[in-house]
Amino acid sequence: MTLSAPGKKGWKEWFKPFARLGYGARGLVYLVIAFFVMSAALTAGSGGDAKSAIRFLTRSVASEILTPLLIVALAGYSMWRLVQAGFDTDDHGASPVGLGIRAGLVGSAVSYGFLMLYSWSLWRGQGGGDGGSGGFARFAASLLGATPVSLILASIFLIVGGAHIYKAAGRRYRDHISASQKAMAWIDVAAIGGLVARGLIFFVVAFLFYRSGLSSGGDGPASTGDALRFIAGLPFGTWLLGAMGAGLFLFSLYSFSEAVWRRINVEDA
Repeated sequence: MTLSAPGKKGWKEWFKPFARLGYGARGLVYLVIAFFVMSAALTAGSGGDAKSAIRFLTRSVASEILTPLLIVALAGYSMWRLVQAGFDTDDHGASPVGLGIRAGLVGSAVSYGFLMLYSWSLWRGQGGGDGGSGGFARFAASLLGATPVSLILASIFLIVGGAHIYKAAGRRYRDHISASQKAMAWIDVAAIGGLVARGLIFFVVAFLFYRSGLSSGGDGPASTGDALRFIAGLPFGTWLLGAMGAGLFLFSLYSFSEAVWRRINVEDA
């Protein structure tokens, strides 16, 4: 009788830093992507994507320590997103908008789960090239490149991109952050700039998935890297790429701020 309550409280207490570590991992991944994109803008390149960032991190000097931590953190973030979606810890409700947001949370959980598995496969490979990741990467590419999956993912990315911009415009992220007014002023800059940039990239990814699906998957699965290459090919592409890099840098700062000040209300689950 008296043992069950402390046990439940203990589970919820250790899960909170686990989830915060996940926000930090997301910030680290986007910080590396921002570095790639800004470098590409300065050298007329096309930038990198999340998998490029993971490869960079897992092959760094500190990879023996960093990679297992990254795997655990991405797993924590993915699990937290599932808790948020399934138990509605942020009170999005069951309205069409609320269900759309919760579906986006599930999509986020799946995408970061894939990144976690990709990190694991690279870590287990311990070699040059793609190493042990080849089989997983080929499976993921064949799955995401399938026409029905491409069209479904296009719709999801379109909804999630719109949700990002809606969240930024209404400053709805403030509902889930506990920080001082001084800190919140800086968080506003990072959140608005970062969410808008990420939302626009998701719109481009949605377009690329739609194009892939309508062409029977001939172009293969779309990614953040593909979206950035598309942006780089537009008129004034170098300037647009630089702006996207700055926006993704702000998103990484927003992620780090969530790691510190985000309310992890797992007790509502």
